[in-house]
Amino acid sequence: MEYTVAMREAKAVINVKSLKEQVYEYLRQQFQKHRLQPGTMINMESTAKKLGISKTPLRDALLQLEIEGFVTISPRRGIFVSSLPLHEVKEFYQVIGALENSALLESYPKLGAVGIKKMDTLNRQMQKAIERNDFDLFYEKNLLFHNCFIDPCGNKNLSRIIGNLKKRLYDFPRQRQWIKEWEESSIREHQEIVDFLAAADPAAAALFLRDVHWSYEVQEKYIRKYYEPSERKGV
Repeated sequence: MEYTVAMREAKAVINVKSLKEQVYEYLRQQFQKHRLQPGTMINMESTAKKLGISKTPLRDALLQLEIEGFVTISPRRGIFVSSLPLHEVKEFYQVIGALENSALLESYPKLGAVGIKKMDTLNRQMQKAIERNDFDLFYEKNLLFHNCFIDPCGNKNLSRIIGNLKKRLYDFPRQRQWIKEWEESSIREHQEIVDFLAAADPAAAALFLRDVHWSYEVQEKYIRKYYEPSERKGV
């Protein structure tokens, strides 16, 4: 009898966790599709009813999103999709630049010629994606390029922080417009990084990554074009 009750309780926990993850992904899709934009209030009661679930998994998903900075929960005002002001973008760039600098230096001995070649190949695939005006493919290959040296560093907390910040920058919500000039510039910067690594100069590659590729000041003209339209609209 005790075993049966324990099994039911364990199953309930697993189901709730699974449901929370499903709700999280649902909200993520709503953000990406601009159905929930920054400043929008999320009504828990109507959302739970629409999804046909209790408020518990929805609340859990929203708490996770709050921890990650994607929503703001106010006991008196409600739950709102967070905006992304430029000063936060600047802070994110500084953090990502520092962490990726460290990851690249740590991973370099493990990359070898194969890893560097993979980065070069991904960068060429990004170029082809841009030529076809396929931003989604460009974005996918861009993440894979950076993961070539983030994953091998072996620091799971570093990888998690970078991943969350990049989602915050690009996915919640993903901007409708994209700036081809910026993507082309990014590809040239990637090539600089690959060339430094191929020349066995990881220190130069890591500095370029931090001080150019992830420099808010260097990228500011593109950042403002990308983020300011939404900021002006208050969304």
